Amino acid sequence: MPKAEHEFFDPTVAGTWRQPEGYPPGVKELIIAEDKETGAVTRLLKFEPGAKGTEVMVHDTWEEICILEGGLICGGKVYTKGMVAVRPPGMKHGPFEAPVGALLFEVRYR
Repeated sequence: MPKAEHEFFDPTVAGTWRQPEGYPPGVKELIIAEDKETGAVTRLLKFEPGAKGTEVMVHDTWEEICILEGGLICGGKVYTKGMVAVRPPGMKHGPFEAPVGALLFEVRYR
């Protein structure tokens, strides 16, 4: 089933934050829309201040990300509010640190 249709709504009221599989403590996701058949997902990803990963990540989907608040450090580089990433399937990324926390908007698709 494709992603459900929703007119403007507040996902923080309609959904539940949960720890995503493969992410360290202090990282939570809020699914906005999902197509379980294709694996496409739109979500908010929140890093609490001090959250820190230890693993390099690789996905079998495209990822498009925008940092809405805060920032991340990866590989010694600092990424801040307003910056975006477009990652093809198989692109290695991470581990990440979020000294001040971060809120990301992310879309994954095949």
